Amino acid sequence: MRQLFADSQEAVDNTLLIAQRCNLELELDKPNMPDYPVPEGHNQDSLLVEETTRGLEERVLVRAKQRHEVVNRTDYEQRLKRELNVITSMGFSGYFLIVADFIRWAKSQNIPVGPGRGSGAGSLVAYALGITALDPLDYDLLFERFLNPERVSLPDFDIDFCMERRDEVIGYVADRYGRNQVSQIITYGTMAAKAVVRDVGRALGHPYGFVDQLAKLVPFEIGMTLSRALEEENSLKERYNSEDDVSILIDHALKLEGLCRNAGRHAGGVVIAPKPLTEYMPLYAEQGNENTVTQFDMGDVEAIGLVKFDFLGLRTLTIIEWAVRDINERRNLQEEPLLDISTIPLDDSKTYELIQKTNTTAVFQLESDGMRKLIKRLQPDSFEDLIALVALFRPGPLQSGMVDDFVDRNMASYVLIIHILHWSRY
Repeated sequence: MRQLFADSQEAVDNTLLIAQRCNLELELDKPNMPDYPVPEGHNQDSLLVEETTRGLEERVLVRAKQRHEVVNRTDYEQRLKRELNVITSMGFSGYFLIVADFIRWAKSQNIPVGPGRGSGAGSLVAYALGITALDPLDYDLLFERFLNPERVSLPDFDIDFCMERRDEVIGYVADRYGRNQVSQIITYGTMAAKAVVRDVGRALGHPYGFVDQLAKLVPFEIGMTLSRALEEENSLKERYNSEDDVSILIDHALKLEGLCRNAGRHAGGVVIAPKPLTEYMPLYAEQGNENTVTQFDMGDVEAIGLVKFDFLGLRTLTIIEWAVRDINERRNLQEEPLLDISTIPLDDSKTYELIQKTNTTAVFQLESDGMRKLIKRLQPDSFEDLIALVALFRPGPLQSGMVDDFVDRNMASYVLIIHILHWSRY
């Protein structure tokens, strides 16, 4: 390098000085949990135990009063103790306390928060802290799907907030834990097979029609690459071998395929670090924008041990909030009891009639065309049917034939019940 830059020896010296001052050591796969401020006389583990014990006591008593039933406290106490042992031994107490804290704040500001979904709904600790609104013992949900000491992975709650006010919650978290320790996560848009053909064709100045024809020859399939397309699509292979313009374009595209094309923000991912984020990774800001995001994507953020929190904006929650507000404005005028969405019954027959008619526009997870077809076949009339409906509407069960088996067995059960009711008259 000194020979190449013989006229600029100072530049070479400065480069060496900068290199000598660089000192970066990344510890991979070691959790760097954010710090949750605890009152004097507590650590994170003892505070979690105290808050969950108190929270569960309140929830058990409230539920027993609402249902006029006696609750088996032993089952709850044993399950809570088991979950707390796992959480504290894995060092995740702070994570639960932080999630409970910003959910509690959101509710205090009348920001709609989802009742919880995903594997996190299987945690009794989450239920006791108010993170979820679902009692996992009611539905035999497994905590091990969320956290399992035999398969060490970071906890990951999917928290839904009203679309219009989600940013307020992120702002609260940034103020509470330090704006230099909180950031949204970057996402990179890559040059996929079809897109890279179009981009290269445009850069080379080819007519739109010519490039469009080539791009359409690349099969539309998740994970498709240009190399596979050349093997599987004879028309593309023939044009590549016979036309110079096509071969030049494809050769350039093969070199660029998979590279990052643009940067954006993850839909809901927010990282909270125990120290300033610049001690763990570089940050990125769009031109003319002072708001930074992590320059590591979601996978790399987790690889260096930082914890991702999902702040998801859900339009459905916003619609529910509007509906409840309108209903309560009318009830207030008529001096009727106000509607509390958390206490609505799960066995309302008119609701199931609407679902059976597939009137499910704006009903979360029930509004797609495929789901409506499944609803027509299954005709759900209980909350358990809705649970099965959402669980079955996934690629695995749909492709395996499991859905058909479930629907057939469900219909057979109805036929049997009708026969029993018929013969019971005699």
